Amino acid sequence: MSLHLAEIATAVALGAHAVLLMDQAGWHLSHQLVVPPNITIIPLPPKCPELNPVENVWQFMRQNWLSNRVFRSYDEILDHCCEAGNKLTDQPWRIMSIGLRDWAHGY
Repeated sequence: MSLHLAEIATAVALGAHAVLLMDQAGWHLSHQLVVPPNITIIPLPPKCPELNPVENVWQFMRQNWLSNRVFRSYDEILDHCCEAGNKLTDQPWRIMSIGLRDWAHGY
C-alpha cells in the first residue's frame, strides 16, 4: 500500500494535495504505512456500503458467483475468482447499476 500511495503522490500536481477516501482495511490504516506528505487519507466509517460502492460489487459477486462452493485447491479458488471477475468486467452496465447512488446522481 505504501508503494501504491507513493505512485499516486507522483501524479499529484506540484503544490496540490490529494485526499483519498479508504475503507478501514488493516493495510489502509497500518501504523507501518508510509503516507506521502501530499496525501491525506480519510477513513470511511465501518460497514457503510452506501459510501463505498465497491462493497456492493463484492456482495454481488459473492451472491452470484463465489458463495456456496467447495474448492479442491487454492488454484481452483483463484481460477473461480478470476472467472467471476471476468464475468463482471464483461458487464459494465451491471457495475454501474450496482454502484449507482440515487442520492448522489438523482439531481
